[in-house]
Amino acid sequence: MKHTLVILLSLITTTSLLHAQAPKYSNEFLAIGVGSQALGLGKAVSATTNDITAGYWNPAGLVHIENNIQAAFMHSEYYAGIAKYDYGAVSKKIDSASTVAFSVIRFGVDDIPNTTELINSNGQIDYNRITTFSAADYAFMGSYARKLKYPGLSFGANVKVVRRIIGDFANSWGFGIDAGLQYKRKNFRAGIMLRDITGTFNAWSYSLSDRTKEIFTQTGNEIPVNSLEITLPKIIPGVAYKFGFKKFSATPSLDLDITTDGKRNVLIKSNVISIDPHFGVELDYNKVVFLRAGINNIQEIKEQNNIVVQTAQPNFGVGVKIFNITIDYALTNVGQQVGLLSHVFTIRANIDAKKKI
Repeated sequence: MKHTLVILLSLITTTSLLHAQAPKYSNEFLAIGVGSQALGLGKAVSATTNDITAGYWNPAGLVHIENNIQAAFMHSEYYAGIAKYDYGAVSKKIDSASTVAFSVIRFGVDDIPNTTELINSNGQIDYNRITTFSAADYAFMGSYARKLKYPGLSFGANVKVVRRIIGDFANSWGFGIDAGLQYKRKNFRAGIMLRDITGTFNAWSYSLSDRTKEIFTQTGNEIPVNSLEITLPKIIPGVAYKFGFKKFSATPSLDLDITTDGKRNVLIKSNVISIDPHFGVELDYNKVVFLRAGINNIQEIKEQNNIVVQTAQPNFGVGVKIFNITIDYALTNVGQQVGLLSHVFTIRANIDAKKKI
């Protein structure tokens, strides 16, 4: 029971450490990514994303969807199923030059034991007083993309609402804007994604009972107060080139995650910005069967003997298109720890299919 109490206290107090400041890892659930195709490529897709998942990776890519309506759903689980991550989206062509989309993301841990009321007013343990709660993060994104007058150039933007809930104890509302560009000329692709371009603001409010506040005080924990959390902008440029031979093609790609929240444990780092490269390559046969591989999360890890080694996260994926349905699978990871591999499946459907306008 002591362990569950510690977990509860940690969940509630994490976001109250900084008031109206910009913590380094704010809204990190939005950094996981969506779509098995992109995850299998090590997230190196800002220049090549061209389906419904572009609403997340680079909304400018939505204009390349060839169908009137497209929908997708993804489910994955982390830490032996303790945490569940779900994504759903739908897009609609407005005309030959513009597309809109709506996406929903949920990352949550459910059925967390709440032991703050375990001891009754007589000082006795009463297991009937144990309840459960969920800690869940939601993101709702509305996207718009349009082809520009310059040939091969497109623009897109997201307006996103972030909702974070920790049982009845804490919740927040957040708002932010993303914007992106893509350029396509023959086999060359380039893109840039400006995530949280205005800064994404999360306003936290807390509702703790007098008994819970008393437990916080007795255990030496700070009682959280209403606060403002800011997610700083991230810049993600990318390039790719498609090589083709008859019905086969190969598309290597490179993205650079440029963060502005100080030094991170990535390949290129400074006190002002950090740069995290992502590499990926996709092989396809006749746009029906796909093989993917990617490398990202390049870090320096200190081992037990204090020797610093450089590590990288490999990712793999496959995909198959059957009529208007595409099924993608990715084998990816949530970090460098052995045994934390995750199987991610995505189903994408073209509805009211028609030829490219």
